[in-house]
Amino acid sequence: MGRFTMKALVTGANGHIGCNLVPALAARGYEVYASVRSLGDSRNALLEAIPGVELVELDVRDADRFRALCENVDTLFHLAATYAYFNGDRTTDEDVVSDSVTGAEAAVRAAARQVRKMVMTSSVVTLPMSKPGDAPATEADWRTDLDVPYFRAKTIAERRAWELADQYSVKLVTVLPGCVGGPGFPRRTPTIDLFESIMLGTLRFGAPKGNHPHVDIRDVVSAHILAAERDTTGRFIICNDTFPTIREMTELMHEIDPSIPRSRWHLPDFLSPVLPYIDQLNSRTLGSPRTLTPELVESVHGRLFSASNARARAELGWSPQIPIRQSLSDTIDAIRELRRAEGKNA
Repeated sequence: MGRFTMKALVTGANGHIGCNLVPALAARGYEVYASVRSLGDSRNALLEAIPGVELVELDVRDADRFRALCENVDTLFHLAATYAYFNGDRTTDEDVVSDSVTGAEAAVRAAARQVRKMVMTSSVVTLPMSKPGDAPATEADWRTDLDVPYFRAKTIAERRAWELADQYSVKLVTVLPGCVGGPGFPRRTPTIDLFESIMLGTLRFGAPKGNHPHVDIRDVVSAHILAAERDTTGRFIICNDTFPTIREMTELMHEIDPSIPRSRWHLPDFLSPVLPYIDQLNSRTLGSPRTLTPELVESVHGRLFSASNARARAELGWSPQIPIRQSLSDTIDAIRELRRAEGKNA
């Protein structure tokens, strides 16, 4: 494959991670092919004016097109996936799974014998959740509860990528970020939906007894670049050192902006089964995004996100640089900017 010439293909380039990774790569001197499903997508505006970036259209199911694009690059960043818990009229739960798995398979096959390295974005949801007092999950651990379609999608897709990478001798790194906050998102994600819901007051009467594996987008971007440039392979958990509870998140956001209601207590366990219905009621009355499905509530009930970033620190030289308060403040500002653009009360 020759020497490393700093040419990269980024799939899913107009998502939250892609819209921040692409300019960061360009700033480091990479020539970047930023692939999107449609060149007519309005989200592409964040990428179109970046020097050294060429927008290209790619449906990852098009094997010939995918392989042709990989002929021109040294590094493939495979970000494309569907991050959703609630699906639109044209998208089903199985579409979420199929999109991730099919995309991962196509990416590894396109990379085979062509690219120097493939960096794939996975997620901490591929890791098992724990009970209080359990040791944090590491890269050796895998989720077995796959009832939530998005959890199933990310877990099966990453496992399949590793199987094919071994089969095709692809040098693969998978990055497992927590829930990504921070600025620079062209549209909402389920993570951003949670923050917007808090801002609209959905948790003022109490928060579920869960925690939030927060990580800032800028730290996620730096991890992807390190994963590409360091001589290493394997899985890397990218998350903050500690995960605040949902109630603590509302407290932090209230401290940043006192107009944001905080939760003063946790909701009792017996209310857990009705949380999706409360969420639906909030959506109708407050205009907040939907954030809870019955499957999601059942999967996280009585469990916590707990994961160690020790391997990323030791082998990538990575550590979280953006304090959670700054990340939340920037997220709040970005949500308000988006709402103003939509003509909504910010």
